[in-house]
Amino acid sequence: MTETTTTRTPALTGERADLLEQLGKARFFLRFTAKELTDAQAATRSTVSELCVGGLIKHVTGVEQAWVGFILEGPSAMPDFTAMTEEDFARRRDGFELLAGETLAGVLADYAETARRTDELVATLPDLDAAHPLPKAPWFDADAQWSARRVLLHIIAETAQHAGHADIIREALDGAKSMG
Repeated sequence: MTETTTTRTPALTGERADLLEQLGKARFFLRFTAKELTDAQAATRSTVSELCVGGLIKHVTGVEQAWVGFILEGPSAMPDFTAMTEEDFARRRDGFELLAGETLAGVLADYAETARRTDELVATLPDLDAAHPLPKAPWFDADAQWSARRVLLHIIAETAQHAGHADIIREALDGAKSMG
């Protein structure tokens, strides 16, 4: 009989566990807003805003992917926002919509895979203090740098903010609420 060994990742504790727990809660509330929606409902703009539940999930997925790329590769993983064209901005707007051929199930699956990769990175990243200069953008100071930790805090804030938007949109659709 041969013996096999398996390598197990120890349970996270401390700061990394706290970051992932908070991100997990924000993700839960964002996903919860999509519970039992049809694709048509997920694509519906139910308020004066141009936002929809499916588009918000798609947007948060893209934001998380981009910032994880930044953690790994630095500003080269992100666009130069100072040089974007109207076509670039139109593509960015598409990131807030469920486009023809996209489904809520597909957007949720992409989000789950993105979350899995981010969580794995947080668990294995050698140093949360590792920092890169921010990409060029009119809203960032030219000499600013963000650590991996700061990026994760930004992802948490972005996810929580859009979970709130999605909750309002969902309530306007059919009265369902995440809480209360």
